[in-house]
Amino acid sequence: MELLKTPFNVVKHTLNNTFQDKEPWQIVSITTGGVLFLVWLHDFVDRDESLLVRGKKTAFKLLRLIPAVERKVDTELSVIRRGFEEDVEKRTSHLDYILTLPSKGLSKSEILSILDRNLTLNEELWKSGQSSGAVYVHNEALLDLVAETYKLSSYTNPLHPDLFPGLCKMEAEVIRIVASLFHGDKNACGSMTSGGTESILMACKAYRDYAREKKGIRKPEMVIPITAHSAFNKASLYLGIRVRSIPLDPQTCQVNLKAMKRAINGNTVMLVGSAPNFPYGTIDDIGEISKLGLKYDIPVHVDSCLGGLLTVFMEKAGYPPPVTDFRLKGVTSISADTHKYGFAPKGTSVILYRDPEYRHYQYTVTTDWLGGVYGSPSVGGSRPGGNITTCWATLLHYGLEGYVSATRDIIHTTKYIEKGLRRMKGIYIFGQPATSVVAIGSPLEFVIFRLSDGLYKKGWNLNFLQYPPGIHICVTLMHTKHGVADRFLNDVKDCLAEIAKDPSLPVEGKMALYGTAQKLPDRSIVSDITKYFLDAMYYIPESKQPPKE
Repeated sequence: MELLKTPFNVVKHTLNNTFQDKEPWQIVSITTGGVLFLVWLHDFVDRDESLLVRGKKTAFKLLRLIPAVERKVDTELSVIRRGFEEDVEKRTSHLDYILTLPSKGLSKSEILSILDRNLTLNEELWKSGQSSGAVYVHNEALLDLVAETYKLSSYTNPLHPDLFPGLCKMEAEVIRIVASLFHGDKNACGSMTSGGTESILMACKAYRDYAREKKGIRKPEMVIPITAHSAFNKASLYLGIRVRSIPLDPQTCQVNLKAMKRAINGNTVMLVGSAPNFPYGTIDDIGEISKLGLKYDIPVHVDSCLGGLLTVFMEKAGYPPPVTDFRLKGVTSISADTHKYGFAPKGTSVILYRDPEYRHYQYTVTTDWLGGVYGSPSVGGSRPGGNITTCWATLLHYGLEGYVSATRDIIHTTKYIEKGLRRMKGIYIFGQPATSVVAIGSPLEFVIFRLSDGLYKKGWNLNFLQYPPGIHICVTLMHTKHGVADRFLNDVKDCLAEIAKDPSLPVEGKMALYGTAQKLPDRSIVSDITKYFLDAMYYIPESKQPPKE
């Protein structure tokens, strides 16, 4: 106690000496000002972005206030925006736009003719198997099945279980089928969502609300690998959860577990691991993350949106993966997309929980609305029943045997591509691909930009990576067709040979833009570029619009 008294007495005497000649109003003013300053300082320091990041943003904002700088930036952005618009004009130059309702309804044949012209744009790119991910299967028998299924259920809606009880039954069956694949017990439960982003969003909401109710956490944080899907960042913005991004082990491209442990604090509401991650296709050490969750009593979410419907079949296909599911006691939720390697039509995913209590915190319930008590399990109120039924039908169509066979073909092709790429000079593979993604890097940045540009010109549509620059191919059933993998390897080899002939050639076109964007220190400009790209998705060329009156 004496040790504590000494510093206390020092502080007491210092304060008494400081205020002994002050009038009461001065003491009150100084004390109030000091408290307000400490509150401001705490708020200033304890923000989502670091002081360095905020300092950079402020500096760039001030820099752009200089007229000459602002004019230069605006000019460059206008050129980029116009480039996006020109891409749209080029792709749709031979098509007419319908911008007003027809005075009389069109016939079925007229509508289908217009539909066909719209949907066959760039069709050869994905049907040839030259796109990364995007289209996971193209099977005429399956197309016929889902078309007939959707026709029968196109106007159904699980919001009305009394009207469509069979629809709710099928949704429950989909959830139970997927839960059993991830070794969920009888308590395992979940919901169907519109896709992986919504599944992740729902898990984040559940854990935020659970932590608020059970632990009184008012400033929630999630600890995620830097490779975790950007849907977690979207959830952060939507739900007000602070993100603590954890770096990787540079050799394995798995999350650094020691850094993850250090990031855990009293506000941590969830830990995240990927199985696999999107950029590199590696699987984090979910077993160790599970142990951290148990040790600190924190829920662990495993994001298996991309490859979950591969990992559950890989052991039977002869390629046993690490355990990443509910067999690990610390894993409390899993997201898995049925519209990827489940081969269902786009618009379905499943979020699974070990225990129904977590799912209750996912729900949104309003009890005092004048329209009555209202509850919804996920983001949407009304949901398309056709998405549920076509997913259900697809699962039954493939069955265990069909999925194991498809998984075997996909993993075999992935390993074949990986082996071929590892033999090539001038490039390397990020980590150890665990499922269907193979990511390519190079010690020389320009090689990746030139390689990506060269492959694009040969008709390949791949995913570009940054920090460091790279590209990846996500192997689907489309790539397992005869000759596709060899064509890819030969094209990579030819591009590398072309680069070696004249390494000094500059990168042009889109790859030049990607390279510039990656190096821009002002990320707000990159954000503006991305927004212009999104704007272009809705762009209608001036030449296609009616003349102005």
